Amino acid sequence: MSDVVSPETRLAELGLEVPQVAAPVAVYVPAMRTGSYVYTSGQLPLKDGDLIRTGKVGADVSPEEAYECAQQCTLNALAALRAEIGDLSAVARIVKVTGFIASAPSFTSQPQVLNGASELLGKAFGDSGQHARSAVGVAVLPLDAPVEIELVVEVR
Repeated sequence: MSDVVSPETRLAELGLEVPQVAAPVAVYVPAMRTGSYVYTSGQLPLKDGDLIRTGKVGADVSPEEAYECAQQCTLNALAALRAEIGDLSAVARIVKVTGFIASAPSFTSQPQVLNGASELLGKAFGDSGQHARSAVGVAVLPLDAPVEIELVVEVR
């Protein structure tokens, strides 16, 4: 029996759960594997089929609420990843996180919002969760979501 703790167990210890894969809102697949890499489609902060927040960060959505949205997006990305590879323990490394943050014109704290994703991945995957990333402010996202996140993951 292995002493290695699975990513899902680590998330459960934080009171978080990887949900079922969110249904696509257009024509695409939630994740695509090529060789030893999996690319997730952009994931919105959907929970039980509904956005947990809508609007622009810095206007309608606080940075703290957006951080929570980034966490939910990441859980949804992990759900898409798990559906593609079967078990999150097969993750060798989180390679890249790209976060899109629908921002009010004066909002400039996109990196702090994206910490919601980065910190969750670090807690779930340890050193393998450390990654390169981009935090991009945008005018609007699908369904008026405040945050959208995509992952690039290396798998065993």
